Amino acid sequence: LDAELANVLASPPPTKGEASLGWFGMLRQVDDCPTPPAAACARSAGLFPYATLNFEGETTPRKMLETLCERCAPQDNPCASAVTRALQEAARRGRQDLELIRWSLEHSGAAMVTACQDLARLAVGPAALSGPDVEPPLLALLEELAPTCVKTEQLPAPLLNAAAVQQGARAPRLASLFTGRTVETGPIEPDQTGGPGDAFRAFDKDELSGVKLPVGTGSGGTEGVLRLGYAPSLKHMVSFQVRATGPGTLRAIIRTPQGVGRRDSEGGAFHVDPTVCRFRGTGRWEICKPAVPLLDVDAVSVLPERPGVELKELEIIGAR
Repeated sequence: LDAELANVLASPPPTKGEASLGWFGMLRQVDDCPTPPAAACARSAGLFPYATLNFEGETTPRKMLETLCERCAPQDNPCASAVTRALQEAARRGRQDLELIRWSLEHSGAAMVTACQDLARLAVGPAALSGPDVEPPLLALLEELAPTCVKTEQLPAPLLNAAAVQQGARAPRLASLFTGRTVETGPIEPDQTGGPGDAFRAFDKDELSGVKLPVGTGSGGTEGVLRLGYAPSLKHMVSFQVRATGPGTLRAIIRTPQGVGRRDSEGGAFHVDPTVCRFRGTGRWEICKPAVPLLDVDAVSVLPERPGVELKELEIIGAR
């Protein structure tokens, strides 16, 4: 099969989607091969230039590529490899054929699991981190591919929602993918606090008291100078009410699969840390309500934007 595929790829490409007898013969061989050899699977990546979606209907090269993609093993799958390569090269390649990449994901067969894992690692994870903006071509690819991985339940909802909150209007389609049910929520106090010793004053319901936030970024540069932890993780986190003097941000810390997002300062585990609230610190109550709920939140970190910020009260609305 590999040798025949090499021969047909060396022949003139189909014109306007029309294939020669050699292409039709090759298609019959592919149809008759339930388990394509690894060499043929690797070579079938050469079909992509002929499998363009510009032609109406199913062209012979596209049918051939579709069959090979759905039958090739994950480690040799041309469609899954095309998706991963597109994700890796999105920033430097700029504009890509999003429709063809989505088609590749949809037809990647058993390799879709691997392709969706790569989507999480290379796109969703970075999009769920506070810090530099994700490049627009990668965001566009993420919005194009995420629905397929969500539909097949191969993209963790906590990770997806974290990316939707972090990106906001830059990637609005991400928020539309959340279909979780509405739950009853209320104020939830943290189970642990890390940071200043008088951190409890931010939760004592006394608007006159407060906790002065020291300058710094905390352990690992992402955990904030005040860390409010939940054990077990808070299942839903829907809004925040802040009263402070001075500006700052709140970040949610959400555990992720191995290799996705940012490695913890302690070592082994990984997390993402979307910015869930930016408060101006006018001394009055400010409300932040993310577009979708944060799920399975380990902690909330508070980061002041300048010296002298005092957190008077913080109310986190969610459900255990």
